[in-house]
Order: sequence, then structure tokens, then C-alpha cells
Amino acid sequence: MLLKLPLFLAVTMMVTSGAALAADPRHPVVQGYGTISPMPDAKERPDRALRYRVLFSVTKAAASSDQANPNLEKVARFLNLLGANGVRPAPGDVAVVIHGPATSLVVSDAAYAERTKVAKNSNLPLVAALRAAGVSVRVCSQALVGNKVDPATVDKSIEIDVSALTTMATLQLRGWALIPD
Repeated sequence: MLLKLPLFLAVTMMVTSGAALAADPRHPVVQGYGTISPMPDAKERPDRALRYRVLFSVTKAAASSDQANPNLEKVARFLNLLGANGVRPAPGDVAVVIHGPATSLVVSDAAYAERTKVAKNSNLPLVAALRAAGVSVRVCSQALVGNKVDPATVDKSIEIDVSALTTMATLQLRGWALIPD
């Protein structure tokens, strides 16, 4: 049965429903990761007029193999901070390049278990959440070789770049900001 409602009542219902479904203010963009603390009186805020094109370099491994990499959490925090202030980078305008000791965080659960004796790669759900938020997640092919990681074991959602060095140089020359770990 189709019910016709006055426009003001329909809009009120949609706004009320939307408020009930509103994002957690501590995770406005990436749910469950990158927790922020809203600070309404903070002075310097993200600029809605800027195009945020940012590359995160992730080289450090997590303190424990059963924990998600804290530098991937930092990417989620960045997105949540921007989102809390009304800024949403375009898909692909935030990227992560993984290399060095962090390289093995990109592998499938089976390969991770073989390397670390931890059943599940706790980085993969975070990578999926970042990708859903429009982040490009990449790994250095030279780091794969250097860390003896078979490229066939890299999770399918992660791109393999020629090298972190060339990715970082290329994107910075194109005007991207680099945030190291």
C-alpha cells in the first residue's frame, strides 16, 4: 500500500531516521578504526576549499603480529578528522604505500599465519575499511622481494607498485603531501 504524506512530514521522517543512523562522532568516516576525540573549540581545522591529496608511508611493523598496524590506524584517524570537519577527499586522493618491515601486513590470512603463527591477519579488515573509504593501498614490489614475500600471497585489494621510492617521489612531484610513519 502506497501512503502519501505531506512533504514536511516526509522530510521530518527522513531527517529523524538519518539522525538515528548518524555516524559515531568518534568514527565519522572509517567505522571502528582511527578513533578521534571531537574538539569543538580547536582553532586550526581542515580547509574545505583544499583538495587533500595525501600519501602515507608505512614502514614500521606493529608491536605484535596479532594487532593491526598503528600507522594504518593513523590513516583512518586522518580520514575521521577530515570527515568530522566536513572534508571528504575524492576516492584515490589518499594513498598508503607499505614497505620495509611493515611489508608482510599485506598478505592473505593463510600466508600471514605461515609467517607469524597468528591465524588471521588483523590488518586486512582495516585495509578493507580504508579501501571502502576511498583509500588506495599499495605495497612496494622491491620490499616484497627484500622481505621474501611471494607477490601471489598479497591480498587482492592491495596494489603492487614498482617501488615505494618512485611512488613517493612521483606523487610528491605531482603535489601530494607525504606523511611518514
